[in-house]
Amino acid sequence: MKYTYLIINFLTIFFPVVLSFDKRVQFGKSWRYIWPGMAITGVVFLFWDVLFTVKGVWWFSQERIVGITFWGLPLEEILFFLTVPFACIFIYACLNYYVKWQPSIRLTRIISNLVLILSALLLILFYNRLYTVVTFGLLFVLLVYLQFMVRAEWLGRFYMAFAISLIPFYIVNGLLTSIPVVLYNDAENIGIRAGTIPFEDHFYSMALLLMNVGFFEYFKRRNTNG
Repeated sequence: MKYTYLIINFLTIFFPVVLSFDKRVQFGKSWRYIWPGMAITGVVFLFWDVLFTVKGVWWFSQERIVGITFWGLPLEEILFFLTVPFACIFIYACLNYYVKWQPSIRLTRIISNLVLILSALLLILFYNRLYTVVTFGLLFVLLVYLQFMVRAEWLGRFYMAFAISLIPFYIVNGLLTSIPVVLYNDAENIGIRAGTIPFEDHFYSMALLLMNVGFFEYFKRRNTNG
């Protein structure tokens, strides 16, 4: 069905939009802090997306998309970089409101160090796989900057939100890769999958959300302090 990817995008964002007006979390009031960072992050990731499509890292089933394209990307793929970050920032905001506990600075640093070590190892071992190199290279740079340069105090809460976001991640990416809507060239990744989801997808998602949440926090605090 040509509307498959479009429907998946719609369902991804439906509940976060509807629940944005809950009187307790009041996520709707934070929307203005989301759009600038989403635009900046979107440009970065769409650049890689266009490159990956051109290089054959992945491609899209023509039977599952409406056929409208920009720079060689389906409209639905562009919407993906809006719907998924929006839904995950919603999870992050709800977590901040309902859960007061957060990982200690020490635990947060341990998690960051483990991800950095994993990223470094995969960059060394799979330096010739484009999806692997871009995913873990970008994640490595982001984490070094946030953990050790600016020492982002929200990083521990991000890890909690990311862990929760893996639930919808497995649903959405599971559908995209099992139907399939998106098909992958395993010559450009390490060839390990969780079901039908490439291993890199988990960390590509982490980098995407980390960048979005970072900008969300930045613009929110700039407004508060300004």
